[in-house]
Amino acid sequence: MEDSRKLLLTTRIPVRWGDMDFYGHVNSTLYFRYFEQARVEWIEQLDFPVDPGQGEGPVVINASCTFLIPVNYPATVIVKVFAGDPGRSSVMTWYELYVEGDERLFAEGAAKVVWMNMRTGKSAPLPDRLRALF
Repeated sequence: MEDSRKLLLTTRIPVRWGDMDFYGHVNSTLYFRYFEQARVEWIEQLDFPVDPGQGEGPVVINASCTFLIPVNYPATVIVKVFAGDPGRSSVMTWYELYVEGDERLFAEGAAKVVWMNMRTGKSAPLPDRLRALF
């Protein structure tokens, strides 16, 4: 992860039994959901509704995850959201996923978030309130 990253949010998410796959561990697609949930909590905590009916809002244009240790039910994951220096309309975000009660890093991810004008489908400048956090 980048040296200039800033911790924005730490959240806890319970793992549901249905999150597991045939192999008995959390399905890889769910890690992206956990990161998404943390990102939405962070954005909404800033009073920006994550709602397609709004004129502008965040969209992910690229996402990745490195799976380090399988997560199994029952568990509560802890997701930490970090961000780097913002650009005109985008910010790079990173994620660390832990299991409550275990200090090991289970997964790490990244997503480039672009502020989008929902009517035009084009990028828009990051709001000043959001930019001020960095």
